[in-house]
Amino acid sequence: MTDYPPISDQLSAAAADPDSDVQDLESARKEGRRKMDWAAQHMPILTALREEFEADRPLEGERIAMAMHVEAKTANLVEVLADGGAEIAITGCNPLSTHDDVSAALDTHEHITSYAKRGVDGDEYYDAIHATLDLEPTITVDDGMDLVAAVHEDYPELIDGIVGGAEETTTGVHRLRAMDEDGALEYPVFAVNDTPMKRLFDNVHGTGESSLASIAMTTNLSWAGKNVVVAGYGYCGKGVAKKAAGQNANVIVTEVEPRRALEAHMEGYDVMPMAEAAEVGDVFLTTTGNRDVIVEEHFEVMQDGVLLANAGHFDIEVDLDGLADLAVDTYEARDGVQAYELADGRRLNVIAEGRLVNLAAPIALGHPVEVMDQSFGIQAACVREMVENGDAYGPGVHDVPDELDREIAEIKLAADGVAFDDLTDVQREYMGSWDHGT
Repeated sequence: MTDYPPISDQLSAAAADPDSDVQDLESARKEGRRKMDWAAQHMPILTALREEFEADRPLEGERIAMAMHVEAKTANLVEVLADGGAEIAITGCNPLSTHDDVSAALDTHEHITSYAKRGVDGDEYYDAIHATLDLEPTITVDDGMDLVAAVHEDYPELIDGIVGGAEETTTGVHRLRAMDEDGALEYPVFAVNDTPMKRLFDNVHGTGESSLASIAMTTNLSWAGKNVVVAGYGYCGKGVAKKAAGQNANVIVTEVEPRRALEAHMEGYDVMPMAEAAEVGDVFLTTTGNRDVIVEEHFEVMQDGVLLANAGHFDIEVDLDGLADLAVDTYEARDGVQAYELADGRRLNVIAEGRLVNLAAPIALGHPVEVMDQSFGIQAACVREMVENGDAYGPGVHDVPDELDREIAEIKLAADGVAFDDLTDVQREYMGSWDHGT
């Protein structure tokens, strides 16, 4: 299919170039392992699942192709799956979200091949996607659906051998549901993003905390007193708005769905169209998963010095082509900040090239470790479920079984020393009956 090289070969070749600043391969692997070990200390769910998977080997003989953000937390999930018996090929799901040292450390595992490398161009990105499919996977694990799309568009001969898959994020689930509605999705995929243990924590707390932290570290600017415009009030937008307000920002929400707009209004935020928000915002964060959320008409009225960032999945929410057409000059204002100077002297600053800011900014670390422990715990449980009970799921998008979601919540609560109540038999009977009147 492709001769795209694994990360170890890529880094070795780069290090051999006298003009390269790539560190030697062994140093990269050591640093990557150090990051992974730190994350693992704070991931009790994956620790518990690792022990189970090592003992039971539920994935023995399976081949898993993965396209995800390859950094320390993800790496622990990958190793759990490999230690459960699977052979794994993995690459990145965003050209700027891979940590090369972590990718190199992963590649040392006997049963893992990592093709992920930071800063690849479009052709290299898709070559690496295709390289994972050389494995002829029985399971796919995706973040954004590029892997599932590649299987169906380029390698349909693999479909009969695929038991099923799991999709991590909002954008990917949206794409999968559209594919399913068109009758084009030919194997079952769990919508991991839509389960409570993912949405309520990863999307709200993870996106909110990590996006704001990445912007603050990249710019060295304060949130206090700034007008922060949050585009979209889904789970991710709610998290960004909540965390920004908690750091004393003035939050403005833009929305296209009337009930979400009303929810934002009743939670105390200013709600207005983007055309109005563009005139007053200091920082703009898009969280919609849709394209052309901020476009030329908005750029034309923005204040000098605004920050533009994307906390959605793909780099299409801010129209960078339109901004480039307006600009008379562009330059790197800081690492990870590209300034677009307009004819009247105003400068609009784009962070992380409009890509996922909490992973693509130069010093971005992604969601907090504890949050991703929950999401990746669900991923691991979903892979196990698909292997053990795949025949129960036909082609299409499937909700994660509630008992799997509860399992992960219970592991987390036990790890944190938190006890909780259970229904009595009488209460359980009452809730399951229709014949109790007033």
